[in-house]
Amino acid sequence: MTNDTKNRSWVEAEFEDSLDEELEMELDDERLYGGVLDGELSKIKALKHGSEIDRRTYFKELINLQAELVRLQDWVQHTGYKLVVVFEGRDAAGKGGVIKRITQRLNPRVCRVVALPAPNDREKTQWYFQRYVPHLPAAGEMVLFDRSWYNRAGVERVMDFATEEQVQDFFHDVPEFERMLVRSGIMLVKYWFSVSDEEQQLRFLMRIHDPIKQWKLSPMDLQSRVRWEHYTKVKEEMLERTNIAEAPWYIVESNDKKRARLNCIHHLLQQVPYEDVPHEPITLPDRVSNPDYERKVLPDNLYVPQTY
Repeated sequence: MTNDTKNRSWVEAEFEDSLDEELEMELDDERLYGGVLDGELSKIKALKHGSEIDRRTYFKELINLQAELVRLQDWVQHTGYKLVVVFEGRDAAGKGGVIKRITQRLNPRVCRVVALPAPNDREKTQWYFQRYVPHLPAAGEMVLFDRSWYNRAGVERVMDFATEEQVQDFFHDVPEFERMLVRSGIMLVKYWFSVSDEEQQLRFLMRIHDPIKQWKLSPMDLQSRVRWEHYTKVKEEMLERTNIAEAPWYIVESNDKKRARLNCIHHLLQQVPYEDVPHEPITLPDRVSNPDYERKVLPDNLYVPQTY
């Protein structure tokens, strides 16, 4: 084998490893589970459907969009831009899947995800927006909120964790809070992921019978099925009362997860006026060799066993 052939095979293998990471997540989404009871399996099969985008097209478009996200990241870092993206929607609507694909090839020091737990006793006594403020971006950063301050208009309202007075105060305050963010130089983009009743049922059934994904289900998620119509009403009011010119809502149809991912990433890229950033050419320096250096032999017990 010539050196050129060897080099080409190594490059191809590296590229395939990069694609395998996405393929691994896709195969995980497609699994059906042997431990499912016949009746439940029948329900899943009756609800299950394929994507309107074939896998080859999906991968090709996703890789292209992720390359653009890297260009966006470079521009954000170079210019000191500040970007906040809010992801909201019903449980199992696909927010996490989109966030994974956005961050998959980005620098976590530039693009980070914020997914806050329920407020503790101290935080419950603070100004409502206070616990979100420390996570806002500095210059050259992108922050993705996997759920956000809109918890008050959604789950907290439906589950009676907030009083009606607190909810109305939120609706009064949030437009001005977001205008303050925009005036401070933050670009704020808000997405609502819309999923149908049947599709959410399918995704919940898949999680219930999948040990790897059961952690995604909480008692609150299960209650969201019971209170579907209540969630619908509060969602509609939330979108109506918080859709401001400075930070409008964008609805992502998410029954087809592949289409939702591509459409959301494509739309996000359109919101930011990024462009190519000049880079100095990178040259890999030669390794400095010391003829007197001898590599130390390390004891075998320091090495991870090669099980595979």
